[in-house]
Amino acid sequence: MDIRRVECLDGLRGVAALWVLVGHMMILTGFRLPLVSKPDLGVDLFILLSGFLMMFQYRLRSGSEDWNAPGTWAAFWTRRFFRLAPLFYVTLAAALIAGPAIYADRVAIDTFLGQGLQPAERYTDASLANIVLHLSFLFGLLPEHAFRTPLPDWSLGLEMQFYLVFPFLILLGRRIGWTRSAFIAAGAGVAIALIAGAAGLDYPMPSFLPLKLQLFLAGMLIAAGSGESRAQLWGKLAAAMLLAAIPIGGDQDLLHFAVRELLVFGFFALVHLRAVAPIGWVSRLFGSRPFYWLGELSYGTYLIHLLILQPVAAAVIGEFGLGLGAIGRFALTGTIVVPATYALAFVTYRLVELPGQRLGKAAIKRAIGRNAVRAEQTIPEKLAAP
Repeated sequence: MDIRRVECLDGLRGVAALWVLVGHMMILTGFRLPLVSKPDLGVDLFILLSGFLMMFQYRLRSGSEDWNAPGTWAAFWTRRFFRLAPLFYVTLAAALIAGPAIYADRVAIDTFLGQGLQPAERYTDASLANIVLHLSFLFGLLPEHAFRTPLPDWSLGLEMQFYLVFPFLILLGRRIGWTRSAFIAAGAGVAIALIAGAAGLDYPMPSFLPLKLQLFLAGMLIAAGSGESRAQLWGKLAAAMLLAAIPIGGDQDLLHFAVRELLVFGFFALVHLRAVAPIGWVSRLFGSRPFYWLGELSYGTYLIHLLILQPVAAAVIGEFGLGLGAIGRFALTGTIVVPATYALAFVTYRLVELPGQRLGKAAIKRAIGRNAVRAEQTIPEKLAAP
């Protein structure tokens, strides 16, 4: 594997974001296709990629960073905060302002499609407590706040929890081995999830890290296997697939089980089996220029799309009603939403995301020192995305 670039990563990030966008379009227009209409599986792909990317970056920096030093942890947490927070804060402000109007749109959509109505507080809670919990990324820990904005931001709280424990996972893995530490961490996660459930904590989305830790760990193992023998690589794959099969966090039907296993195996193949001609061709395709931009815009696409999609879907339903079938509603909505979402994602990528990343580097330089910044500069900027 190229030590500085995983070419398929761009395309897979882009596909994950597009999967979530299209899946939500199907839910909000009443048009369904097998698998594609399951946006939660797109989020699972994001989680797998995030675990891989954090381990991949750790390996790249391992020669220049001391993970026993608090400054390394501080640099890591600062880097990740400035990757996620700037655009999230912008979209959070927009969501809180537009929340009541979006809720009215969502009521119209769900009433027309005969779907269960969403709770009003998910869209209209602009309380100080809700704002503070979201600004601090603590909202994912509390069931009553984990899914309480018009954004699909529950996964961001989950992501920040993973970043918080990642240095501890690294220290544990360095001490006892990556596979053993992954299963110990996953076992602890299952135990905590079961205790939380027994205590009556019912999360509307799997925003609590123990519910999804196994997928982060599976991604970490795929990255940890780089450079090992063929037997060791296959052992890492088997361990990653066992972790992904742990039946907690989200839907656990046969389709979700099978797709999660395929996502793990397929990603492993794209990373480690590129010498096989068809796999290498797919990996290079995912690394091509169009997929590069899909990947670069994936975070903005993920955060922004529901702010555009729900008003547009409601307007299409209000204008055409039963005069337009499900596939027509989907096509018309997509014609408006997809280009608008990607255009706004491009603008915010230039005006919010990139400046935010530069601000993070400046903060690291000021607080920690030039050595941390030099380590940061060894990583291609594009690898900073979740």
